[in-house]
Amino acid sequence: MAKAVILYGPPGSGKGTLANLLSRNFGFIVFDTGQYLRELLYNPKFRKNKAIQKEKLLNRSGKLNTPSFVLKIVLKAAEKIAAADSSVIFTGSPRTIFEAFGDKSHKGLMKALGELYGRNNVFIFELKVSPKTSIKRNSHREICGICGQPSLFLYTGRTKCCAVCAGPFKKRKDDKPEIFETRLAEYRNRTRPIFENLKKTGYKIFSLNGEPAPYRVYREIIAKLK
Repeated sequence: MAKAVILYGPPGSGKGTLANLLSRNFGFIVFDTGQYLRELLYNPKFRKNKAIQKEKLLNRSGKLNTPSFVLKIVLKAAEKIAAADSSVIFTGSPRTIFEAFGDKSHKGLMKALGELYGRNNVFIFELKVSPKTSIKRNSHREICGICGQPSLFLYTGRTKCCAVCAGPFKKRKDDKPEIFETRLAEYRNRTRPIFENLKKTGYKIFSLNGEPAPYRVYREIIAKLK
């Protein structure tokens, strides 16, 4: 039975690493909203698109992109993946109450996932890390400039190239120190309030300690999914 998994957590909590582990070992399709948006917003062919450029400015500042803009993208991805009868992992989406629950004119992602996968097959995890850990991981984070594979923060600077494709590492645009505090505040003020509404609508959120090595957290997630 196909499943839908949502991984929540502040920047640097390990969402991407854990999503990749689930993808490689169980065939989950990963939809990394942040990565998708960065690829879209910084694509040179959209430099004259006013709507894209407006969203690009938000991204550069560390603020979340316009909820209606993001919801349209994520819903389309969810429907496409479910149509292929594949399990999916969202890393950080839905990011706002509007994206999660929509309004009278818009279907939220939670309702869509319930219809596509069944509520009992929707799993929500919150990865908890301290602000100190979040800052440390993000300040050291690098990603491969070719395949996008992140360098595990424990080994940043010790490896000269990506272990997957041997490509060169680079820093992510939204990991710059000057915008990182904004990203943390956005998660705290706009994303975490979703949790209370999720609980009211009957969804269970599994809270996990995201401080240990990724493989330990991964084992906990697998135990819950089983």
